[in-house]
Amino acid sequence: MPANRQALSKYVDSSWFENRLHLINQNTGVVLLAEYYIKAAGFLHKAFFAWRLNLWVETNVKQRRDYYYRRAKSEGYRSRASYKLLQIQTSSHIIRRGDIVVDLGAAPGGWLQVIRELNATAIAVDLRQIAHLDGVTIIRADITDTKSVSAQIQRISDRVDVVVSDAAPKLSGVWSLDHARSISIGSSALKIAKCVLKAGGNFVVKVFQGDLFDTFKQMVDADFGHVKAYSPPASRKQSAEVYIVAKRYIPAQEN
Repeated sequence: MPANRQALSKYVDSSWFENRLHLINQNTGVVLLAEYYIKAAGFLHKAFFAWRLNLWVETNVKQRRDYYYRRAKSEGYRSRASYKLLQIQTSSHIIRRGDIVVDLGAAPGGWLQVIRELNATAIAVDLRQIAHLDGVTIIRADITDTKSVSAQIQRISDRVDVVVSDAAPKLSGVWSLDHARSISIGSSALKIAKCVLKAGGNFVVKVFQGDLFDTFKQMVDADFGHVKAYSPPASRKQSAEVYIVAKRYIPAQEN
């Protein structure tokens, strides 16, 4: 917990401030929001307000101006990330009609909607709740618990054609840590894919670029016939995310 939040917790429940954010309409000016905070907790350091205001601007103002965010709202997708999978599909044709697709870290379900539009069946895995979608089986589980998740998937289906993962860590603001956590999540997704994928199956996983990226890509290279890194146009320009698209899984006994 940041030092300023520790200070805050001595005087008032910090969740109170989070709840106040949700009461403020997105059209309310930043100055008005700042005044609200200053009056409510004048004993805190100004850096705390700057941090919260910056976060509010990034998650609300910029989001409202984002093309894919607005398009997702108008077209009924649960997430702007839906367009990333659509663009990956256009580029690499990873999902075919009738496929069984496992979506790791599936909430809120934007990729699941695309999978269903492609006439494939989906198995969704996430600790967070996912609203119902026809043709989707939901597993409430932590994808880093690879053995348990793999076993649950195999109980549902003895054939998996594609494994995809758009999962990302909760950002800490420390880039080296966020990158390492992203690679760790990607490694969990790879382990699950190697357990459940049929021979010749496809795999897509998001990771953050950094010094561990090449090593992770080499791990994927060892188990698939064709592997490439791809940045969909729907990824934000400032984002360091990249998708590894791997086709034609080669099980260990065939390597």
